[in-house]
Amino acid sequence: MDLIIGGAYQGKLACAKKRYGLAEGDIYTCTEAEGIRFGARCINRIEEFTLWCVRNEKDALTIFRDNREAWQNSVLLCQDIFCGVVPMGADMRAWREMTGRLAAYLADEADSVTRMFCGLETRLK
Repeated sequence: MDLIIGGAYQGKLACAKKRYGLAEGDIYTCTEAEGIRFGARCINRIEEFTLWCVRNEKDALTIFRDNREAWQNSVLLCQDIFCGVVPMGADMRAWREMTGRLAAYLADEADSVTRMFCGLETRLK
């Protein structure tokens, strides 16, 4: 599994498409409304999945651990919402914390971790 993280609109998806030769059909984009679908070649917007988890009282880390085999060959993209200003609302703080914990777990499990900033790739692992 490869993990690409970075802020909003920093080039995560473009990087994944170019590096891994992804077509639109290879990419599953998480939405707050439906959670996640494992098994796609690329899973985009992991942070939307964690928001779904917070709002549905689920633990994203447990779900990923329980489905480890299903995402081991995927490219995972996650927006960096775990740095910067701490949100005022309890649910937004819980979202930020859950996303950070999941990103740390995924980084540990990943074969490679790339951070995107201003369209530039920095290999972290």
